Amino acid sequence: MASRVIPVSPFTLVIFGATGDLSQRKLLPALFHRCVAGQLPEDARIIGTSRRAMSAEEFQAFARKAIAEHVPSKDLAEDGLGRFLERLDYVSLDAGSDEGWPDLVDCVKRGEGHIRVFYLATAPDLFGPISERIGTHGLVDQQTRVVVEKPIGKDLASARAVNDAIGRVFPEESVYRIDHYLGKETVQNLMALRFANALFEPVWNAAHVDHVQITVAESLGVEGRAGYYDTAGAMRDMVQNHMLQLLCLVAMEPPTSTAADAVRDEKLKVLQSLVPIDGRTATAATVRGQYRAGASAGGAVPGYLDELGASTSRTETFVSVKAEIANWRWAGVPFYLRTGKRLPSRVSEIVVAFRRIPHSMFDGEAGTIENNRLVIRLQPDEGVKLWLMIKDPGPGGMRLHNVPLDMSFAEAFGVRNPDAYERLILDVVRGNQTLFMRRDEVEAAWTWIDPIIEAWQNSGEAPKPYTAGTWGPSASIALIERDGRTWYDSGD
Repeated sequence: MASRVIPVSPFTLVIFGATGDLSQRKLLPALFHRCVAGQLPEDARIIGTSRRAMSAEEFQAFARKAIAEHVPSKDLAEDGLGRFLERLDYVSLDAGSDEGWPDLVDCVKRGEGHIRVFYLATAPDLFGPISERIGTHGLVDQQTRVVVEKPIGKDLASARAVNDAIGRVFPEESVYRIDHYLGKETVQNLMALRFANALFEPVWNAAHVDHVQITVAESLGVEGRAGYYDTAGAMRDMVQNHMLQLLCLVAMEPPTSTAADAVRDEKLKVLQSLVPIDGRTATAATVRGQYRAGASAGGAVPGYLDELGASTSRTETFVSVKAEIANWRWAGVPFYLRTGKRLPSRVSEIVVAFRRIPHSMFDGEAGTIENNRLVIRLQPDEGVKLWLMIKDPGPGGMRLHNVPLDMSFAEAFGVRNPDAYERLILDVVRGNQTLFMRRDEVEAAWTWIDPIIEAWQNSGEAPKPYTAGTWGPSASIALIERDGRTWYDSGD
């Protein structure tokens, strides 16, 4: 089955921080793929900016190298790469001063009548100054959009300050707060599974769902991000944005339509319904950890403090949380969230565990009857599994086994699975905000997160150690097992 390619309107995309890691790993490869697929109009333009002095030709050579490094060789047709590189231009400027901005204005205005997209792939403290100068230099019109990456602040107060700075230049309908997890095919398929099938929605509630698990595991450590990571930690870096967004999509009520605000209104209601976790409940409802030296598939790996180059740190590299939603649909159903670095494998998945059958008519020789589970795999190998009990084929009595109905997207559709940024960047051009966070969502998430972080700080306790290559501290296992449940490891 071939995927449909729907062209977009002519646009000029300006990437601030175009020589940075995000641009090299994600943005330039994503735009290249969309160009090769025929989705970019002939006159679409991409302008890179950073403080580095560079000509347009040098930036094209830089982009060629980045794409060759991050795009599989089988997808690197030279003619397609050449067509893409011809679209690239470059302007050197200082985001914190007016140096270079007149050159950017001249370059942008060559795209007469284009939709303008400013992608701020920079440190968050530059979001405000860049936005201000975009406005000061007359680059904002009715077709102008701005894209900002996480983190949006480090707490509620700073998030409001960032949003205020951007909002002084851009109206809310022109602001696209990107969370690449929402662009993954499997995340969008979660909405299709729930709302396009009669099978799931009638049982998607506390009467039939026992609990939900959301795991985002990374096998790598902090690598070159140790300086940033030590000021953030797993709660700010992953839970406040990615994981709460996934929780919202699982738990939200059916929107009236797929319109952006219809979907985001329902997500906001979930965030506002989360039961607060504070100093009285944080010890029972949360676990934080920090990895020590251990082993992975590649051999021995250092601990977090070794990578940080410090003798001590209270920054968590692992978090597990028992979250609860106080509404009619989900009252009494725990949502277990788990994320961390240096875990056994890189995997992101959602497990919806249904309640066990109320009575078994089978004798003991039939085997144990497991509860049904819907497993939505976000990465790697995106797909969906529905675990069911069936009879083992053959004579000799009734023997039951728990087996999955397994759908791999790559196998089912026979197409390259596009990266989330491919979808999200073009959604910005289309003006579709469905998969982007609204300001009140961001601030509602921080409202729930801040008391947890404050409780940790006030406790004076250090993160619990765990060995690299394991599934986190033993306290995380206890968090779920004292409720009579267990974590489903990938493949279970």
